[in-house]
Amino acid sequence: MDERRDKARHRVLKAGTIEFGGGAIDCTVRNFSDTGAALDVTSPVGIPGRFTLFIQADGTHLACTVVWRKEKRIGVRFG
Repeated sequence: MDERRDKARHRVLKAGTIEFGGGAIDCTVRNFSDTGAALDVTSPVGIPGRFTLFIQADGTHLACTVVWRKEKRIGVRFG
């Protein structure tokens, strides 16, 4: 498979929360770079195309745009 990312992602395992419109869904951040991340979710159904990712360990809030969805994982770009 060809690598299409501008920046290499680093494997991580951090708890996160997908926040949108007053709702929140727990997720696990599986890999991370300066420009995006892959998130494990129970189901991508109901997750909007844009949301805020809160990473508890870092206390970080990141604006995200979904760039791909699979059965239990979504890929996001920051910004």
